[in-house]
This record gives sequence, structure tokens and C-alpha cells, in this order.
Amino acid sequence: MTSSVTENKSRWIYIPLGLIIFMCMGTIYSWSIFRKPIETAFNIGATESGLPYMIFLVFYALGMPFAGNYMDKYGPRVMTIAGGILISIGWFLSGFTSSITLLTITYGVIGGTGVGIAYGAPMAVAAKWFPDKEGLAVGLTLGGFGLSPFLTAPAASWLIRHFGAFSTFKVLGVLFAVIITLLALPLKFPESKKSISKKKNKAKSRVNIGPKKMLKSRSFYALWTTFVIGTIIGLMAIAISGPVAEELINLDSTAASIYVSLFAIFNGIGRPIFGALTDKFKPKKTAVISFSMIILASFLMIINNSANPVLYFISFSIFWLNLGGWLAIAPAATSYFFGKENYSRNYGYLFTAYGVGAVIGNIFSGQIRDILGSYQYVFYPTLIIAALGIIIAVFFLNKDRKKTAEIN
Repeated sequence: MTSSVTENKSRWIYIPLGLIIFMCMGTIYSWSIFRKPIETAFNIGATESGLPYMIFLVFYALGMPFAGNYMDKYGPRVMTIAGGILISIGWFLSGFTSSITLLTITYGVIGGTGVGIAYGAPMAVAAKWFPDKEGLAVGLTLGGFGLSPFLTAPAASWLIRHFGAFSTFKVLGVLFAVIITLLALPLKFPESKKSISKKKNKAKSRVNIGPKKMLKSRSFYALWTTFVIGTIIGLMAIAISGPVAEELINLDSTAASIYVSLFAIFNGIGRPIFGALTDKFKPKKTAVISFSMIILASFLMIINNSANPVLYFISFSIFWLNLGGWLAIAPAATSYFFGKENYSRNYGYLFTAYGVGAVIGNIFSGQIRDILGSYQYVFYPTLIIAALGIIIAVFFLNKDRKKTAEIN
């Protein structure tokens, strides 16, 4: 069965299909392009303008483990279309909002839930069609999410300049409905849903820990906490990339959108880079490498008093690279610490760290901007919590000393 799947040349079509679907969903990473127009339209500060982005990420994180329970029942086509329709509705309705509260509901709750529902389907399709190249296939597919702002940030910026932010929401909502639905139609799993190598994989797995025992392990909470830290810093950096470019580096909105689109490349390549590092050095050393890079990026922004665009580019490239990195470190570490048998359920619990990081990061950066008057002060705390992440990784990010082959 496995050999017939790997010999099927038509399976390669699922990679670009999934990649483009993820590029549509990944438009959330272009939110910084919308913040200034939203602040002007609603006469609000940085904290409030970050609410739709923050709530979007929370409901995205909550929706993903929930949707995973229905993947086998309804299949990837239905799950992707259902999620895509919610995404489209959320974006389209955002174009009619008259307050930040309504925008938070339409964009954040509805759109975020849509991404959470659809997110796992293209990845599952890639994994099942490429049992021989699972990491490569999933990495290429998921890369569309991180690379999305490379195209969507300048496109959204152009639309905002010519038609306004709210018309842009409507246009993108309609486009997403068409694109995601059409590209989801061919998605399907291979006919054989059972892998003949399942027993071999189970035998190879040295640990098989289910959610109940995982939630009692020290390594889970160390991994969860470091994931939260990486997410706080990464999502916060993404959310303020545009405003920092305009307010601290004195770039115009067009230049800011270009920088954001370039940062997306680093977010995309961060996934395969840090996935490979985790395979080679294991989660502890990779986490230390990531947090050390974040400390460097924070320091460069702290000393960037002359509004040097080069230092800004280097710093935020590192921030975006490491957010993509943690979205590779976390799933790889889940498998490393707790085995593959219960991977989907275990990672669902771990992924709650992403939602927590989104809330803390957004409130944190917005409050600093509103109270202290500048995003410049954001980079002192990012340096400190990255150092805390190194300490947690060094002392606690280890496999628990338990017997192997533990179940539930």
C-alpha cells in the first residue's frame, strides 16, 4: 500500500495546492499593514488596534485541536472548505464594521476559527501522500503560511492606498472564498488509510506517552513555557513590524510593507531550518540557539538610536525567523519527548501555548506603546524573557526519567 502511494506521481499536486491555501490563511501575518488605518478610522491606540490580531490567533489556536477530532470523519476537502468559508465571512464582514469591537468579532473570532478548522487539513494530506518524505512535504506545504506576507503585505498595502482598509477586507474576503474552495476540491487522502508500517513505527518508538501522563511531566511544562516565550516575542514582532518601521525608522507605508514582505521569507525558511536543527541538536540546544538569536535582535534594536534601517532589517528578520522556527521546534519536540503514537492529541494541548503567547504579546506591546509613547521600549522585555527562556531550556527541557512505552 505504501509503495503504491509513493509511486503515484500525481501526489505532487497536493503540495502547491496546500501551499497556496496556506498563503491565503497566512494573511494574518500582514495585520501590521492594517493597524495604522484602523487606528485612524476608529481613533484608537495601539493596544486596541492589536485586539483583532490577538483574538484571531487565540481562536486559531483553539480551533485547531478541536477540528483535528473531525478530520478522519469528514475528510480534508470538507474541513478545508468549511474553514475557508468562515475565513471569507470573517474578512468580508470586517469591511462593514464601525468599531474595534465588531472588527474583533468578525476578523478575530470568525476568521480565526476558520483558520483553526482548515489549518490541519492540507498538512494531513501532504503527510499521508508522502510517507517517504513526510517532513519535506509538510514543511513545503506549511511554508505557505509563513511566506504569505511576502505577497499579501504589498497587495494589501496597495489595496488600502487605493480603496481603503475596509474595502480591502471585502475584496480579500471574496478572493479567499473562491481560491480556498476551488483549491480544496481535489484534496483527499490516499485510499489506504492504514499504513502497513504502523507496527514498525510503534516498535521503533522508544516512548509512547498519551496526554494524561504528558500533562504530568516536567518536560511538557518546560516545552510549553518556552513555546509561549518564543510565540510572545515572534507574534509581537510581526504585529508591530509595520508601525516600528514608520514610527522608529521613519519609513513610509509603502517601504514598510516591502520590509514586511521580505520578513515573511525569513518566517517561511525558519521552519525547515529549525526543524533540521532540532533533528540534529535536539530541542534543548535548538531552543538555546533560538533565544540567543532573539537576545541579539533585541540588543540591536535597543542600540538603534539613529533609526538605521539596516539594523531594523537584521533585527526583525531574526524575530520573524525565530517565530517560524518555534512552529517547527514545538511539533518536533512533541514527537521527541512523547512519541508519535499520540502526536496529534499531544500537540493539540501544546499548541495552546500559541494562543497564550498571542494574548500576552499583543497586550504587552500595545500597553508599552500607549503608556511609554514608543515601541522602542518593547525590546528590553524581549531580551529579558529570551534570557529566561534559555534558563528554562538548559535546566528543564529534558526527557523525564521514566520507563519507555508509556501509554495514556
